[in-house]
Amino acid sequence: MKEITTKLLVIGAGPGGYVCAIRAGQLGIDTVIVDMAKPGGTCLTIGCIPSKALIHAADEFFMARGMAGSGNKLGISVASPAIDLGKTIDWKDGIVGRLTSGVTGLLQKARVKIVHGRARFRDGKTVEVTTETGDQLIRAENIVIATGSEPVALPHLPFGGNVISSTEALALRKAPERLAVVGGGYIGLELGTAFAKLGSQVTVVEATSRVLPQYDAELVRPVLRRLMELGARVLTDTSAKGLDDDGLGLLVEANGATETIRADKILVTVGRKPRMEGWGEEELDLDRAGKFLRIDERCRTSMRGIYAIGDVTGEPMLAHRAMAQGEMVAEIIAGQKRVWDKRAIPAVCFTDPEIVSVGLSPDEAKAQGIEIKTGLFPFAANGRAMTTASEDGFVRAVARADNHIVLGLQAVGQGVSELSSAFSLAIEMGARLEDIAGTIHAHPTRSEGLQEAALKALGHALHI
Repeated sequence: MKEITTKLLVIGAGPGGYVCAIRAGQLGIDTVIVDMAKPGGTCLTIGCIPSKALIHAADEFFMARGMAGSGNKLGISVASPAIDLGKTIDWKDGIVGRLTSGVTGLLQKARVKIVHGRARFRDGKTVEVTTETGDQLIRAENIVIATGSEPVALPHLPFGGNVISSTEALALRKAPERLAVVGGGYIGLELGTAFAKLGSQVTVVEATSRVLPQYDAELVRPVLRRLMELGARVLTDTSAKGLDDDGLGLLVEANGATETIRADKILVTVGRKPRMEGWGEEELDLDRAGKFLRIDERCRTSMRGIYAIGDVTGEPMLAHRAMAQGEMVAEIIAGQKRVWDKRAIPAVCFTDPEIVSVGLSPDEAKAQGIEIKTGLFPFAANGRAMTTASEDGFVRAVARADNHIVLGLQAVGQGVSELSSAFSLAIEMGARLEDIAGTIHAHPTRSEGLQEAALKALGHALHI
């Protein structure tokens, strides 16, 4: 068996893993990264990037369909728009291919050795990798576990046939006539919205009392309104019980009554779970935090020399969190003094309209016993929103009442995901309302809503 000895071994080449390996290589650390697939992980290959490509295509098609109607207020008309979803998927796959090739090039530039295969621990310092050309043994001084996560299947709705996960949904070459979405989280609503725009009759089934539970009701309200406009049904307090007898419908139950929802495809998006099987976790003595690996403020596990990053370590399961952890761990291994001291991690939902939230919501701040000031500025009073014919939504600022330090920033509206960096930077740097209000924001842009929200919280908004 071929043997490799290295200073750092990274298991998993998703966003956290490949960033960790690249940064380690830049710092001169002898690094090996192992993955069964091409670099990029779930996010790049079957998650974040493909879904945003599909969402964009759906938006463009829906806009074209709107221009074919008589009520188009922009005065633009087109005849009989159509979409070849197979061609769209080919375009999406091309983007994924370019990005995975780019990540491979970055790893090579950083002099990281890439091993394609399945890694399995023998012990805390030794990993066996099964490759197409035979087994390799890798001995490492430090090991980073970045195995990611996978979709959760329901026992009564196992994946297969017409029951699909987001992975299969992003590879469909024809929009289903009827789509049932089980789970009202961000994945279900993002894809449900996209397929509704592509012409599918969409029904969302959520077992709890509300969709998008990670966001407060004020932020979610415009998203629900838009779903209704698209003709989608949203059923809350409704449980999916399984397929009907002929396998062509979804049985659901609400308030003791059952209903069959006819569906060509049933998309199950009830969450993701850490990928804990197949890499030899049972050969190690790693502490758990529930179903996740327990880590400290330096991403160290309970075994010396073994780190864990990304989805396998718990919520929030976000690519940018994994990337930040990966970069930090590489620098720690290089001897730098780093700890995880992020004040806020942005969360974005790419529905229509989009939602972005950083830090505390008003209810979360109040629950912590903090006296707050809030300021909300509607896009209906924003010139840029008016000129793009999309005035729904708002920007909201949450700050301490005593010293005006900003605790949270949220927005819902078209394209507000691009405000996430400004929101995060303000909170990370400890900005006060006066700092944001005193910063000149370009006109006409939606970003003016941030300044106006701060002014509103201070009691003297200019444009409302």
